[in-house]
Amino acid sequence: MTSTLTVTIYASLTAIATGVGALPLLFAKHIPVRWLSLGNAFAGGLMLAASFNLIYEGRNYGAVQTLIGVVIGLVLITAAQKFLDKRNTPQVGDLAGADALAAILIVGVMTLHSFAEGIGIGVAFGGGDAFGRLIAFVMAVQNIPEGLAISLILVPKGVKVWKAGLWSIFSSLPQPLLAVPTFLFVLIFKPVLPFGLGLAAGAMIWMVIAEVLPEACENASPYNIGIVLTGGVVLMMALQFLGV
Repeated sequence: MTSTLTVTIYASLTAIATGVGALPLLFAKHIPVRWLSLGNAFAGGLMLAASFNLIYEGRNYGAVQTLIGVVIGLVLITAAQKFLDKRNTPQVGDLAGADALAAILIVGVMTLHSFAEGIGIGVAFGGGDAFGRLIAFVMAVQNIPEGLAISLILVPKGVKVWKAGLWSIFSSLPQPLLAVPTFLFVLIFKPVLPFGLGLAAGAMIWMVIAEVLPEACENASPYNIGIVLTGGVVLMMALQFLGV
């Protein structure tokens, strides 16, 4: 039986993994954007496969409820994205003006993503310990290039690498904060499990298609993006088949 401590530990590790993305900048102030794009594509492949794993898992508890959850997850994530797009913040720490806007947009978008990811982790653990660990692993891997993306925005503007790492972790705090309540909610209200799985899947599919892949294609060829993304899907499916 999965415990709340287990969920807390794994969800916290996914948030810490985001800060790992800042570490390369300790050794190189400039990371080729092509590598960042390929990293995002690989993470996108992992997320895409994980999303369909969530849907498949939800089908075992209720196919109709799962599909309804996918649609509602799509509606919620797009509405939240539109809300965020309309917000402007004049200052972030030592940054102001255009620099602050760039910082708040990248951190804000990543934080928004983390809400869906935190729910996904909590719901996944509600479906079983092994499945929860698998989804947490995918989230952690996916968070590393996100942390690098945040750091690549902040460090060239004068933010210290360690501060950029903390901002990266901050963007993922919704994951442990939401994972445990979601996990407990699913345990208490088992009938909502397929709905929750579908909701998390719908939000993640939208993120991959609408944001991760378009950003990846800006600095790498679709040919290479396709190869790397497929590799991410294959790895995710292999982990699922092996029961990691």
